[in-house]
Amino acid sequence: MWFFAAAVCLATLQVEGRPDPLTVSAAISLTDALEAAARAFVAAGGHPVRFNFGGSNTLARQIVSGAPVDVYISADEMQMDVVARAGAIDPASRVDLVGNRLAIMTRAGLAPVSDPHALARPEIRRIAVGDPAAVPAGVYARKFLQAAGLWERLQPKTVPVSNVRAALAAVENGSVDAAIVYESDTIVATGAVATAIVSGPAAPRIVYPAAIVTGSRNRAQAERFLSFLRGPEAAAIFKRYRFIPLIGR
Repeated sequence: MWFFAAAVCLATLQVEGRPDPLTVSAAISLTDALEAAARAFVAAGGHPVRFNFGGSNTLARQIVSGAPVDVYISADEMQMDVVARAGAIDPASRVDLVGNRLAIMTRAGLAPVSDPHALARPEIRRIAVGDPAAVPAGVYARKFLQAAGLWERLQPKTVPVSNVRAALAAVENGSVDAAIVYESDTIVATGAVATAIVSGPAAPRIVYPAAIVTGSRNRAQAERFLSFLRGPEAAAIFKRYRFIPLIGR
């Protein structure tokens, strides 16, 4: 039997009498939005959904290794490409689901960081980011800081973590002074302040692709769930959680 890593959050939305829940491995930044979308999907007659939330790179490794998953939703195209090269997804099912933007958050009590250059201030000693070698949020953050000419200067301050929610937790509990997360994470933050949203031509293009896993045992419901996520009801949910629906793009 396959066991997911203990660090990965598992959440199950079940309805009595509904058989064979879908298993969806999804980027942890999608947690709140997807749980809300799954409730709406079940209310519309869809099967219950069991989520495996984690860093997209970790989820990709699990799927390539044979984890029993129906749908994979990555926080970037690179990790979806890893799974695609392994033949573990149906390429015809792959769609760009939503977009996002980076956000800079600081612990309470610090002066606002209105632009990335302010991260160089001496009172900001530690900056949490997803591991820039593997975690999508960290990869996006590194690209953005490189484009701003700040990466080499700020790299000694960076604290690589396993996923974007770990970066959020670090700034909320005061382990670091700042974090680079997604705009969608700011809506669930309780102990930190979002002081800047990265936009404009220097902002990285953030896309969450989704696809059906080759070994899916519930293909029909997987297709139905992906179709629902691209529909207007799910789009309204994604907007509420500050994602950018990519329907029709």
